[in-house]
Amino acid sequence: MHHSKLILIQLLALCSLVHVHGEHLPTLPLQSWKFTLTDKTSQTPPAMDSAQEVTIPHDWSWIKGPVKNGVQKDKGGYRIGGVGWYQTKFELPESFSNKTTFIHFDGIYRRSTIFLNGKKIGGRPYGFISFRYDLSPYLKEGQNTIAVQADCSLEPSSRWYHPCGIFAPVYLEAVPSGSRFVHDGIFITTPQASPQSAQINITAEIEEPENLQIKAFLTDPAGHITDTTSTEALETSSLKLSVSTPKLWSPQTPSLYKATLQLWRKDQLLDERTVPFGIRSIKWDTKTGFSLNGQVTKLKGVCEHLTGGPVGGAWPEPLLEWKLQLLKDMGCNAIRTAHNPQIPAFYKLCDQLGILVMDEAFDGWSRKAPQDYGALDFENWWKQDLTDWVRRDRNHPCVIIRSVGNETRGQVGKDLVAMCKENDPTRPVTSGHSASQFMEVYGVNGHSESQKFYKEKRPDKPFIATEAPHTWQVRGFYKTKTWYRDGFPNRRQAPFETPDLTPREIFTNAFLSSEEMTNRKQIFLSSYDNAYVRINARQNWEKMRDLPWYAGHFRWTGFDYPGEAGYVHGGWPFHSFAGGALDLAGFKKDLYYLYRSQWQKESMVHILPHWTHPRMEVDTLIPVVVYTNAEEVELLHNGKSLGRQKTGKKWDEMACQFMVPWQAGEISAIARTNNREVARQTIRSSKHPSTLQVTLHAALDNYSILDLSLADSAGTFYPYGENKITVATTSPTRILALENGHPADVDPPVSNSRRAFMGKARLFLEGPSSPITVGAIIGERRQLTSNLVSIEALRITSTGQPLDFKPKIHYTLDDSLPTQESPLYEKSFPVDPKQTVRAIVYHEGQSVLELKETFSPTAGLHWSSADEFSEMNSSNALQAENAENKGGKKKKEGANFHGTGYLDFEGREGQVTFYQENDGLAGQATLEIRYSHNDKKRKRPLEIFLNDQRVKTLAFPHSGSWNKDWKVIKLPVKIRKGANTLTLKSTGASFPNLDEIEFK
Repeated sequence: MHHSKLILIQLLALCSLVHVHGEHLPTLPLQSWKFTLTDKTSQTPPAMDSAQEVTIPHDWSWIKGPVKNGVQKDKGGYRIGGVGWYQTKFELPESFSNKTTFIHFDGIYRRSTIFLNGKKIGGRPYGFISFRYDLSPYLKEGQNTIAVQADCSLEPSSRWYHPCGIFAPVYLEAVPSGSRFVHDGIFITTPQASPQSAQINITAEIEEPENLQIKAFLTDPAGHITDTTSTEALETSSLKLSVSTPKLWSPQTPSLYKATLQLWRKDQLLDERTVPFGIRSIKWDTKTGFSLNGQVTKLKGVCEHLTGGPVGGAWPEPLLEWKLQLLKDMGCNAIRTAHNPQIPAFYKLCDQLGILVMDEAFDGWSRKAPQDYGALDFENWWKQDLTDWVRRDRNHPCVIIRSVGNETRGQVGKDLVAMCKENDPTRPVTSGHSASQFMEVYGVNGHSESQKFYKEKRPDKPFIATEAPHTWQVRGFYKTKTWYRDGFPNRRQAPFETPDLTPREIFTNAFLSSEEMTNRKQIFLSSYDNAYVRINARQNWEKMRDLPWYAGHFRWTGFDYPGEAGYVHGGWPFHSFAGGALDLAGFKKDLYYLYRSQWQKESMVHILPHWTHPRMEVDTLIPVVVYTNAEEVELLHNGKSLGRQKTGKKWDEMACQFMVPWQAGEISAIARTNNREVARQTIRSSKHPSTLQVTLHAALDNYSILDLSLADSAGTFYPYGENKITVATTSPTRILALENGHPADVDPPVSNSRRAFMGKARLFLEGPSSPITVGAIIGERRQLTSNLVSIEALRITSTGQPLDFKPKIHYTLDDSLPTQESPLYEKSFPVDPKQTVRAIVYHEGQSVLELKETFSPTAGLHWSSADEFSEMNSSNALQAENAENKGGKKKKEGANFHGTGYLDFEGREGQVTFYQENDGLAGQATLEIRYSHNDKKRKRPLEIFLNDQRVKTLAFPHSGSWNKDWKVIKLPVKIRKGANTLTLKSTGASFPNLDEIEFK
């Protein structure tokens, strides 16, 4: 008999006798833990018998929510840190007998220390790396205790929000003692794959390989064994399998094969591993960009933090799949893991869904946040962490390129590339514009958005826009005047221009009044694709689509994410970064539909803005934009056709735009191709809100997602709804998040009560279907058009099925707690301009829900004249009162200062430190320092340090008063790419009063 057929028969027989472990050996998940939060580290685990019960994954900082003095500061969305202790107890199952037991941690943030039965067995400082430890030397008979310390006491330790704690799965794994496959030692490549045939090359590392044989067989996506081979075991063994007419892996057809390797000593099976992989070929070319399976493929990508979305860093796998599927449905085919590795489940899901991955290892190779990995641990740990990362992810077909850093610098870049290639020579290495001379693919962040980039000579390397475009938008919010982060024109940034949609701003709502703003950055940004740094989304897509050498882009970002709240958004109460196509709740912004219109083939049409404008003057011309992938659009206003427009390829032709005189009613867009209707959307004006709608968004494995929205009496969505929605669950259902997507709502996301934002909130639940009660006191909080209030309560299952519910609702109007003697709610009623309504919902005589709502002329969204914020939009100054300082006191006495105050040093010496991001190239800028003092004898000089380098000593002549007359001193400086730190130090003559600084 032919040798390969004999092996195949043997393997098929063994499959009925031997347990095939699939992707893992025998495992024991460790999901239930005790948890306690402390403020100091310890070398001894604390007693935890009475500690809180938690389920892994767990993120203690996210659960707490934003805190104004949170130690992660604006970079981390004002979340807390601390030192967390976890403890769990286990007994090994029978399947672990006579084997070596390892414990695997998929992710612990940060500086973890692991104890078994009180003995320290190891620890890892990097918060985004998976690792394992051999427990066997320390195990005892019966019950064993694992304790974990996660040290997040040194903050800020990241430039964006990071999770705190054991945020990813933990499990025990039993591996053979003695001879076995090395952990992550199997490496599968398919370098010459084609539609006709593919050769599968397997390298397997073996511990104690003497007198052993490796047998391997290939399983196709349908589960059929299609090829086998065997070889003598060596420390590093090579095997080859082949397949004719393979099912190639791609985003369109994410077909996965499996290679099962068995380690034999004569007739004894010692070890077995099954590794999923995809058959595909990749190529990066200077002229044609990226090719997959021989086909040029544009990378339509997003940058994505692990923490982008509704659950912080603690992602159950079904919710992570939901998140990735939303991005894929948008048309996204690639994700950059900005700026650290993701959890193992992420790569498995990208393999299954067909999402290409730029796998990124680090943010910086030196300090970028005060207490980050680059500052404290990189030098001692990067070799171990980089090696573990490459070997862990190298069998995933989704990973098509590696990135080793982001807007950082250093000769170590050369060594990072070399170590990547040593462990995986099949994928090129790039960076987010870091040590580009050492990279194989030229990765560029924000500079690729500027006009001058396209005039410069590029390196003779393939090019990828690692971070572009940077556009910012808040769901449901619109401004017709274009907003540039650095103003326009800015010669250094060389932005692409987007014309204003109207000569004067027509929209009059805003997040805060000018008096409430702490600085001029605290504004919402428009969803018209007209708020950006250097290039809008349509312009960037046009460049990427039409330039052959432009391999693709990773926009900043897919989802909104917590953190970086001060850089663009001005700090507290802003706690998250509104750069995503989806917000923190996963609600789709208008930008999402723009990309769908360009990236997806399924017919679609989408209208913006909504058509509810309570302060709009009749006949005001409103730009109505329609996104579609059809050939043309007809727009109807209250049944009257406003004509047809064809879509085009140029950036300003991708969407159809109509100027529509405002009048309440409805707008309909009819999309046609070949003169045949392929899609239609109608949006209607809403009256004041009076009803609560609850619909099932998604039913996942043991998880469900419910949409909560406010509507008028006809059921028309009310896009300004801000009423607080309250939820009561029943065991075993657990609230994972009640998220509204508001970038400045500082209520905790893990709660049973949350305000709707722009009319919506979203409830994320864990557990089997069970009854829940949802209620709200509903009305216009500012009484823009109505003073009527409604109270509504619904009972449904957690999967959205309505239940029979006849509640009795009692309410009060004086902020007192209602009783069953209070008035019974029967119908809508008016409230005074300043009033607090409270209600209790009773069911069968039992209180099931408590509700509260405030109404006031200053509640919620601010409404005023459209010109009020023109000055506030014109600057990106950094306010001194919000900066780190020594010796200064925040003052408000005086006049003409910007922001909420200034720093007064009262004759003392002092120091002030500002942080400024530059996502473009290094270059010349002008530092403007706004100050005041009335010391006519001394010029109160300050030493100026930029990035720890002394620039000069600068004199500050008196301004004419201490706190009313402000002057600006200008200083030419060179700012570097990425993070910049500016420090001002007094030199013996005290500080002037300091208002703000700005880089121009």
